[in-house]
Amino acid sequence: MILGYLLVGLVVGLLGRLVIPGPNPMGLLVTTLVGIGGALLGGLVGSALGLEGLGFVLSVAGAALIVWILQRR
Repeated sequence: MILGYLLVGLVVGLLGRLVIPGPNPMGLLVTTLVGIGGALLGGLVGSALGLEGLGFVLSVAGAALIVWILQRR
């Protein structure tokens, strides 16, 4: 179960990195954490707006937002 969450976090994190142009010098651990954070953020926004059906898309958008914030730092 935890391995599944880590795998989904990695995939979402990788997709979030692909959405944001430019260099994203992150390792697999940071990418996975960004993906997990994006999934949490996307899930919260989706639940608040009643858009649970768009969970994966919102997760990737949340991960992309986190990557963008990390790039600006």
